Amino acid sequence: MPDAENPLLCASTLPYHLPDYRAIRPEHYLPAFDAAFAEHRQEVDAITANPAAPTFDNTVAALERAGGLLDRVARTFYTVASADATAEVQAIEQDLAPKMARHHDAIQLDRALLERVRTVHETRDDARLTGEDRYLVERWFTEMTHAGAGLDDDATRRLSELNQRLSVLTTTFEKNLLADTNDLAVIFDNAADLDGLTDGELSAAAQAAADRGLEGRYVVTLTLFTGHPYLSSLTSRESRRRIMAASRARASRGNDNDNRAVLRDIVRLRAERAALLGYPNHAAHVTSDETAGSPAAVEDLLRRLAGPAAANARREQAALQAMVDAEDEPFALQAHDWAFYTERVREAEYDLDRAALRPWFEAERVLRDGVFRAATLLYGITFTERADLPAYHPGARVFEVHDPDGTALGLYILDLYTRDSKRGGAWMNAIVSQSALRGTAPVVVTNLNVPKPAAGQPTLLTFDEVTTLFHEFGHALHGLFARVRYPHFAGTNVFRDFVEFPSQVNEMWIFWPEILTGYARHIDTDAPLPAEVVEKLRASETFNQGFATSEYLAAAWLDQAWHALSPAEAAAIDDVAAFEATALADIGLANPVVPTRYTSTSFAHVFSGGYSAGYYSYIWSEVLDADTVEWFGSNGGLTRANGDRFRERLLGVGGSKDPLEAYRDFRGRDAEIGPLLARRGLDS
Repeated sequence: MPDAENPLLCASTLPYHLPDYRAIRPEHYLPAFDAAFAEHRQEVDAITANPAAPTFDNTVAALERAGGLLDRVARTFYTVASADATAEVQAIEQDLAPKMARHHDAIQLDRALLERVRTVHETRDDARLTGEDRYLVERWFTEMTHAGAGLDDDATRRLSELNQRLSVLTTTFEKNLLADTNDLAVIFDNAADLDGLTDGELSAAAQAAADRGLEGRYVVTLTLFTGHPYLSSLTSRESRRRIMAASRARASRGNDNDNRAVLRDIVRLRAERAALLGYPNHAAHVTSDETAGSPAAVEDLLRRLAGPAAANARREQAALQAMVDAEDEPFALQAHDWAFYTERVREAEYDLDRAALRPWFEAERVLRDGVFRAATLLYGITFTERADLPAYHPGARVFEVHDPDGTALGLYILDLYTRDSKRGGAWMNAIVSQSALRGTAPVVVTNLNVPKPAAGQPTLLTFDEVTTLFHEFGHALHGLFARVRYPHFAGTNVFRDFVEFPSQVNEMWIFWPEILTGYARHIDTDAPLPAEVVEKLRASETFNQGFATSEYLAAAWLDQAWHALSPAEAAAIDDVAAFEATALADIGLANPVVPTRYTSTSFAHVFSGGYSAGYYSYIWSEVLDADTVEWFGSNGGLTRANGDRFRERLLGVGGSKDPLEAYRDFRGRDAEIGPLLARRGLDS
């Protein structure tokens, strides 16, 4: 295909360099990647061939100037690969995975390049490098050595083989999970089987069935979590059992989508790679370049929380069992019963039915009068929908964002609804990252998986979906606000165990009175959520925290356990379920009624995403989050002064300084764990 016919090989003429997805076809991607790989390789070869002595500008800054085409093509493609992965796109991603790994290694493991970077690193004091320039040199040197750039030829060759094989395996894991998640969507013949769902939820299930050619029936699609939102309201125990069983069976059924052998290979090869790099295991390699520093620090935090959380969960379980025992036909509580009876206990203790709150959480109002309004009051930014700008899917919406003085800031894209071609969960990514060096402004996307109701029906969110929207928008703000020179530090390019912190902080505005009264209004009457209901929601915030903390910690511990294995230990694992059981027993979280948030075969965060040996990041970041929420509460809350401070000292620096140093600059001290323990009900 001639270059002139490939829109990916030309800079977009749309505002903010938004890719013109109307012109891009699947057959454009691989040729564009091939051209981008070649161009990037030539740019790096020019750096290493430079006869001049290595300097910051001719080596490290030059590396930041290189790779612009590859960055553009990759961000354009991977946005689609995660949010609209048709069979054709999946095939491209599978083909691309080893090529991308091979190219990355050719740069990252280039010994001549390392020597130039090393020279700049060793002379950074003499060159009087400061600020972002100095930190960039330090990060390039650390990341190259951490990746293995100093290995000998044989080790480098094997390392590259491992990286390419792992890239294929992780892509396969995600493909299998998506296919099996779609295949296991639960079909119901009668509306009576779904008694307890709202009209909107029933409408979404009917629409999902119609989309599959099953008119007159109902389909419940699975979420990424092991649990499902509908389990809290379905009155039929058999329907709850079927949904939970389907969720837990994903990618472990012995069919073509089975991930057990795939994940064992991933674990084994990651362990071998860590040993090649001089580490006892993959977790040690990963955490050595995170704020945690070591697996021991992670284990210390997880074990400190696991005991009290498990004890709280057992007390909660006893209360649920007591409610079941009072029924005419009692039974032993099981995992698929927990959410349903939790809501019954919540109703009894707090006179609060969270499922009945959905009419107050209409999606458009939550977005505009909740999420956007909080950002406007805190940071002064405004949002204008741009229906004239194309997103990658008709269901995604584009908004232009402006600073308080009217200056253009970037684009925000929201992709709210679930579809079979979208991977599970919720996430944020950047299609274009901000960089003063490249003259680019940010274009960021948030994806959720909200079931879409039938045409003409309003989208009514659960309280958890409201929380997710605020959370993911916190990531988007990080991507929009970061103002850096170098692409290396753009947006959310920070340490993995710090990246969740800004998004978690943004959740605090959900209950802020000035925000809540704006978005939480009844779909039919426009009446605000009653004050007494708000108080009950607040009073019940620590309710069920034993379960919530335990199921999260169980997943975080599974991640650490898999990645604490040596090569020999990893090679000896032949039973995934048995390994899970042993690991959970080790930390005291082997409670079958409180299953782990993800089974290993559906744990996309760590086996196909970027969280391997890093799922602990959520609780690690939450220490900072809870401490920050306390600071906001003590300093006037939702004010422009507070927003400007948080933006300037934390969100605005992106990855251009040490994150804990940035936190101390904002807070005036290191974070304290007390607020987290209180929030999670673990302080007594």
